[in-house]
Amino acid sequence: MESRSQINSYLSEIGRKGGEKSRRILDSEDAKNMVRIREAKRAFKKYYAQCFWFMREDLEINLENISEIINGLRQNGGRQGFLLAAKLCQ
Repeated sequence: MESRSQINSYLSEIGRKGGEKSRRILDSEDAKNMVRIREAKRAFKKYYAQCFWFMREDLEINLENISEIINGLRQNGGRQGFLLAAKLCQ
């Protein structure tokens, strides 16, 4: 019984430290860029065959190539791709 209590204590201490480390403060521009990159990655996967077939499938999406994702969505993504591209431009 005592060892179980020690294990629980140990795990709670590790969890507390992890929670402290994961708390970071982002300015609004960094947070906005993180959201843009996440949405661009989703769009790239969803519309790969339709819009991005000529690009490497394992392309690392970052701020520098979001403009290419936007152009591909506008040109070949249909209405939904066009609306998604507009969302990425904000």
